[in-house]
Amino acid sequence: MQKIVANLWFDGRIEEALELYTSLLPDSRVLNIVHYGEAGPGAPEQIMFADFELAGQQFTIVNGNSFFKPNAAFSLCINCDDQAEIDRLWDILTTNGGAESVGGWLTDRFGVSWQISATQLHEMLASDDAAAVERVMATFMKMKKLVIAELERAFRGT
Repeated sequence: MQKIVANLWFDGRIEEALELYTSLLPDSRVLNIVHYGEAGPGAPEQIMFADFELAGQQFTIVNGNSFFKPNAAFSLCINCDDQAEIDRLWDILTTNGGAESVGGWLTDRFGVSWQISATQLHEMLASDDAAAVERVMATFMKMKKLVIAELERAFRGT
């Protein structure tokens, strides 16, 4: 078992979230599902919690109640290798009630915050060329979904 596991608090719809999340990336799967017992507090047929993996990273999803709500203070970041992966994930996560934000951030239909990023962006922002980094930042902050070609043009100054 992984030593540190991110724990996502949900108020129902766990089956739907598990199906969506484990469909996003290779090496993703549901590890186990635990249902409430007769003692509750949920109904015995309801999922109490489930453990799952996204790209080999373990998570737990808890069917708590509406006391806690997801917010952007915690997000899941997927570092994508190409534009096709960014486009695919962005489309999946923003449909059916998801919402776009800025700079590659979005909120899915369950209220979970995600960053759909590009490995190229991280490399550009780590550059020693301060002017190129500033151009990339100015471009990046105007985007919703990241467009790698535009970021590369900004980095080159073309």
